[in-house]
Amino acid sequence: MPGPSGVAVRTRLKQLTPADEKVLALVGAHLGSLASRDLRVRCADGLGHGAQTWAARKRGLTPESSSRWAGSLTKATHDQWALARRGQLDHIQCLEAGIRTIAHRLSLPVGEKGSKQTPGGYRSKREWHAKARRLRVLEDRLERERTDWKAGIVHVVRGGKHLARTRHHLSDAQLTEADWRRRWEASRWFLQADGESGKRHGNETIRVSPDGEVSIKLPAPLAHLANAPHGRYVLACRVHFPHRGTEWADRVAANRAVAYRIHYDTGRVRWYVTAAWQIPVATNVPITAALAHGVIGVDMNADHLAAWRLDAHGNPTGHPRRFCYDLTGTAGHRDAQVRHALTRLLHWARSCGVQAIAVEDLDFGAEKTREKHGRRKRFRQLISGMSTGRLRARLTSMADQTGITIIAVDPAYTSRWGAQHWQKPLTHENRKATRHEAAAVAIGRRAQGHPIRRRTTPPPHDRSDRVGHRTVQARPDVPGREGPRPRIPGPRTRSVPPDRGVNAGNQNAQHRSGRSAEHESWQQDSLPLSL
Repeated sequence: MPGPSGVAVRTRLKQLTPADEKVLALVGAHLGSLASRDLRVRCADGLGHGAQTWAARKRGLTPESSSRWAGSLTKATHDQWALARRGQLDHIQCLEAGIRTIAHRLSLPVGEKGSKQTPGGYRSKREWHAKARRLRVLEDRLERERTDWKAGIVHVVRGGKHLARTRHHLSDAQLTEADWRRRWEASRWFLQADGESGKRHGNETIRVSPDGEVSIKLPAPLAHLANAPHGRYVLACRVHFPHRGTEWADRVAANRAVAYRIHYDTGRVRWYVTAAWQIPVATNVPITAALAHGVIGVDMNADHLAAWRLDAHGNPTGHPRRFCYDLTGTAGHRDAQVRHALTRLLHWARSCGVQAIAVEDLDFGAEKTREKHGRRKRFRQLISGMSTGRLRARLTSMADQTGITIIAVDPAYTSRWGAQHWQKPLTHENRKATRHEAAAVAIGRRAQGHPIRRRTTPPPHDRSDRVGHRTVQARPDVPGREGPRPRIPGPRTRSVPPDRGVNAGNQNAQHRSGRSAEHESWQQDSLPLSL
């Protein structure tokens, strides 16, 4: 998997004066109103947007802010519109998947059983009738979404749709109207600016010097609040980035581009600043070099990561490890739980000397529809709560600093074949291997190029050697190694190789029971050795 292409670090703005907080709130509210107006104009343009309309929008925003603020506003608007466009396409694909599933189940007789790949018919006529009505509802939604997609119409809410809908359910969210209003206004503020290489400290709009001084270029209507030359406001606090602070200081000292974002956390009543910059993508290590010291196979589950270390030959070594987390609660809590579990995984990998971690390339996008799994609500909630994409991206970003390579493998049948071929052999009286730990072994072996099947099947009892043929490790070049053992021509005995002896199939020559090897009257004797 390719490494990360960017870095983002965050720190708190401590010891702000009331005047500093007032200025930040005024600037954020003013720029937020401009961002809302620009987003409305961009959504109205639809697919007819181009370079000329972009330049016209920027010229309209410049007198009320500045040239650099206008550039940041228009770029953020364009990114938000593109994100809504991608989300609209995902919603269309989800509706299409639901319609196909319902149409298939409606075409089957009521009560017909399905298979593991396709669902069967509905269980009762009442359910069949309800799903027939739902099919018409989904078709209407799909037609409406397709019409919006062709016209370039997107629906975006600055501040978040979830927070906007919370206004109608304040009691359920345990919020007062004043608390909700404070959170809503803070989420719509705009205080972010992209960097530019060659400028002083890499950013002219929001500037952070190497010694931690933070200054902001004030918009034109708020220029009277400046406390520094050239219409700038310098905050009373000093910032320091504990994580990657040295790398950030090197970029700032060299006047390389650094983007900043200032935001207000209403829950903690704190101000934060986030610095972000691009980094060159690390060159992928050859897979042979990454697997030279073995690999750690990781199986992701709803509440833990099951991991097992494999040596260079694909054999499990040591004891399996489990890294638990809790994916309930807020998004920040879930992200912290995943980050903590991945940190422990990477520390264990470094202590083992392993340079590669194998994970599954999972994507439950087509599995989360309620039409596919019907009444299995708990199962749908389970797979919806598994943040597979975020975990893979987070692991790739964190492993980039440790020199560990992340290998994404095909997830097909890893749990089933792992349980079939590895769960029982790895279980003994002191330890019982779980299905997830066996799946981790299967994932690691697949990353190494080994078959998941543990060993080739010995001959059955009706063969000549009576199960005396020793089982051997299946090689990668063995045809059909994941299936039944292929039929090899020739004799199947250890005494006579397949390519030797013209009498390999002659029972008399092999001294079989019931078959005499004595000479007949017409057979010629061999020559004596004394001649």
